[in-house]
Formats: sequence, structure tokens, C-alpha cells
Amino acid sequence: MTTIKLHNTRTRTKEDFVPISADNVRMYVCGPTVYDRAHLGNARPVVVFDVLYRLLRHTFGADHVTYVRNFTDVDDKINATALARQQAGAEGTLEQLVQERSNETIGWYLHDMGALGALEPNEMPRATQYIAQMIAMIEDLIAKGHAYAAEGHVLFAVDSWKEHYGELSGRSVDDMIAGARVEVAPYKKNPMDFVLWKPSTEELPGWDSPWGRGRPGWHIECSAMSYELLGESFDIHGGGNDLMFPHHENEIAQSKCAHPHGEFAKVWLHNEMLQVEGKKMSKSLGNFFTVHDLLEQGVPGEVIRFVFLQTHYRKPMDWTEKKAREAEATLRKWRALTSGIEPAASAAPAVIAALSDDLNTAGALAELHRLAADGDAVGLLASAQLLGLLTPEMGAWADTTSTDLSAHADRLADARVIAMQSKDFSEVDRLKAAYLAAGLEVRMSKDGVELVPGAGFDAAKLEGV
Repeated sequence: MTTIKLHNTRTRTKEDFVPISADNVRMYVCGPTVYDRAHLGNARPVVVFDVLYRLLRHTFGADHVTYVRNFTDVDDKINATALARQQAGAEGTLEQLVQERSNETIGWYLHDMGALGALEPNEMPRATQYIAQMIAMIEDLIAKGHAYAAEGHVLFAVDSWKEHYGELSGRSVDDMIAGARVEVAPYKKNPMDFVLWKPSTEELPGWDSPWGRGRPGWHIECSAMSYELLGESFDIHGGGNDLMFPHHENEIAQSKCAHPHGEFAKVWLHNEMLQVEGKKMSKSLGNFFTVHDLLEQGVPGEVIRFVFLQTHYRKPMDWTEKKAREAEATLRKWRALTSGIEPAASAAPAVIAALSDDLNTAGALAELHRLAADGDAVGLLASAQLLGLLTPEMGAWADTTSTDLSAHADRLADARVIAMQSKDFSEVDRLKAAYLAAGLEVRMSKDGVELVPGAGFDAAKLEGV
């Protein structure tokens, strides 16, 4: 069995991955807060941990891996979008509108991530399904002296875990207080104490609790759900590095205090952030867009995935239009090379080795290029599919068999014959320009004319040519 090596954020070293039980390898990844469509940066951890999920399934067997990714469906941002709908005249109570918005956004998310080739996790819990477990966990933390109730709130007492708080992110509590934007509240014993439970109005979503009607804080949600679905010790916890502090730090504190005999997560993996054309993605710069935006613009999900895989997950990733064009051209060539064949029984050893070395997807893609250059179509197909590429369900965008280009090729060939006699090549130039604009590669030789779909091919642009 291949040894997988992963860079553990907690130990800051690359380690051999040895699961607690090879019969049930368990992974938890923080999912989205479902108030709007997923932007491109939200998609990066989905693709990163989908590749890891595929590698774990390949190594330990599909039936021996449990992947959990949650939905945060109770949040101020969701409430705000529901309130805006109510004020615009939408029918229903605010709580009903919150649920409608959550359901709608979850549907969008699963569709868009599916378009990127992401397998659905084994479990996709919603926070609202585990409120009772969160309340029980909070009660236990209070009983053990790690939390306290104050003015309808319940807060985790960071001083009760001060010796270990900050080990994941490498910060001391004093450093955090000095550099963090913490919520100042008179009921806090320590500025770093964080909310486990907070009051909720009658109109907003809320649940009865020993501390009054309210709702959970963000951090307790993942601790309760991971415990219920994976136990007090599991193998891998992942997410973007923007979650390292405070979210993951707080998860560790409350989970280890609630279950002191458990290890919580053995290995912590964090992906770096995404940029667009070398700049941080932001609405103010006008370079903010969702996965749905790209799909609507005709950028295939497989192309988005390919661009993501070109950069190691622990390095900042730069999305550029040039990378997308090159990725599309490469995928078209690979799909043409592997059309109509069955993949090899397993991915190439060099591809498996690259992925097993801390998810070196860039190295794995380099091996795919080598397989393609060698004409090893069966090896290329099996290896690409381990990465979630060249799968049958992802290939509709590259299917040009339904577009008959023969009439266009004949038309250009006839125009060339006439031009050779008249010396007037204006019609040839016009047709070539139109075909190139439609994304076709124009190949003319003494044997005739061939039109080959290239990057960005759009059959609709051939209408009227």
C-alpha cells in the first residue's frame, strides 16, 4: 500500500499518514455558510479535499473512507438575506424565509461543486439538524468549568484552556488579544472568550435552551457535528487557512475540553487562498465572481478544476484567463486522445506517488502530460480520472461530435480554389476570421481544409457565417 504523506498544520511537518483505523478513515472539512452562491475562492477547498477524498478511497477502499462536510444554515448573513426578501414583499415568516434561502443556496452549491467534478461527501449535515447535540455539549462545558452563562449568552472561557489555546495557529493568547479584532462585551471575563450560545428574537430562527431562546455560535456547530458523525477522535480536519484562527482554534479548545480523552483531529490540512490575475479577489477591485458566473460564461467546470490543480494546495493560487484557455486546449487534446477507450486498471504509479506526496497535484499533472506525449491513452485516462478529470460526466462541454463541420470546411476549400484563380482572397480571409472567432483551429494544406475545435469553441458563433 502506498504511504501517503501530509503536511500537518498542527505539527508544521510533513508526516506519514497512519489512520486511526484503516477500515474507517475519517475526514471532516468545514463547509459553506449558505447565504449566497459560492465564489471562486470557496471552491478551492472543495477541489483540494475532493482530490484527497479520491486518493484515500483509492488507497484504503471506497467503503473505508467517511468524508463529512457541513452546511452552516444558521447565521446572521442568512437572516439578513431573508429579511431583505421579507421587506421586498416575500410571503412567509422570517424563519420560513431563512429556511427557503438555505435550501435554495444549498442546491446551488451542490450543483456548482458537482460541475467542478467534486464527489458528494458521505455526510453533509446541516447545523440546524444538530441543535440538541450542541446544547448538550455546551451544558457539559459549563459543568466542567470551561464555559459560563452571562446575560443570555454562553461563552467559552479561554483561560480554562490557556496553556494550549493557540497551538494550531502558533499564537499566544496575549498576542491574539493585542492583534485581533475581538468583540468587546461587558459580560466577557476575557476579551478572547467566544460565544457558544447567543439570544435570538422571536422573529429570527431560535431554539429553547437552558439559557433562553437562542441559537448556537459558529464554532460549536462543527465540534458537535464532527463528534456525532466521526467520534471524539478522527483522522483529518481540513479547510481554508483563513479558518485556522479563530474557527479551528476554537473548535480544538471546546472539543478537547468536552472530550478530554479524545484526540479530536490528528492531522490538520489548510489550503492557501485564491487570487485573480495576481490580485486578491474583491468586489471593490471588480474581480469578484462566483463559480456560477464562470459556468454561465461558458467556462467548463472541468477547466476550472484543471486550473486549480496546477497549483499546490499550500501555495496561493492565481486564476487567470490565460490559464483557463490553456487548460481548455489541453483537455480537448486529452479527451480526443482517450475518446472511445477504457481506462487502465489503475492510475500510473508516478501519478499516485505525486498525489501521495502531500497532494502534489502539479506533479501529477506533469505526469499526465508525459503520458499524453507518450501516447499512453489508457494510462492517461485512468490517471486523469483519479484527479477527477476526463470523467464521462464531465465531458459534455468537449463533445463536438454533434457539430458537423464538414460543410464549413468544404465552403472554405471552395473559396480557396476560387481565390487561387482570381487572386482575391478576401472571402477566404473573412471565413477564416469567422471560424477562428468561433474557436476553431483552421488547418489548410494541399490535401484540403480541416476545422478542429480548439479552446473556447462555440458552435453558436458559426450561425450566419
